[in-house]
Amino acid sequence: MADNKNGRENQAQNDERRQRERAIAEELERADDPEPPVNPSELAYFETELETLEFPATAADVVAAVGDREVESTEGTYTVADLLPDAQVESFESPAEVRTRVQRPTVAGAMKRVVEAADTYQSASFGTSQRDGYEQTFRELQAIDADDDDEGISVIADWVVERIHEKEKLPGSRDVRRQAAKFCRSNGYSVRNDDWLGI
Repeated sequence: MADNKNGRENQAQNDERRQRERAIAEELERADDPEPPVNPSELAYFETELETLEFPATAADVVAAVGDREVESTEGTYTVADLLPDAQVESFESPAEVRTRVQRPTVAGAMKRVVEAADTYQSASFGTSQRDGYEQTFRELQAIDADDDDEGISVIADWVVERIHEKEKLPGSRDVRRQAAKFCRSNGYSVRNDDWLGI
């Protein structure tokens, strides 16, 4: 590579990309995530594509820019539009935050449904902690219910969307956790009191 400004910039970009790939690979190795991982190099490439956007960016901006981009997991291939809501109520601070969201396709798909339902009602607005609580509940359901088709995630996402349409506001994150615990217990999955779902 030539030792000029362009050569140094390209080398710096390549170094940053390799560093992101290593960080993603390490994160996936450490993660206690029951969902099959998305290829780390694909996620790093995807994150690089997002650098054309100005962050913070809304989910709708991300979908408009890279919505047709496919992300492969060992469960199947998804487009970014399948995983992120086409909504203004959700935003991302960085490309890394978008990458983190799409690396769990089942949870991302459930959150997409919930956020899009909330977006139809102005009174149903998300706070960051409430959104994080919903996502944590979906992750816990995925961990408990790992052997099937993540039925618990679909059931609870349906329940949340129904509640939004009935009451035109979001159920509290504790209510969502209670409903998830009820689903688990009625289907023979044990939930300890010190678990996230143990309400």
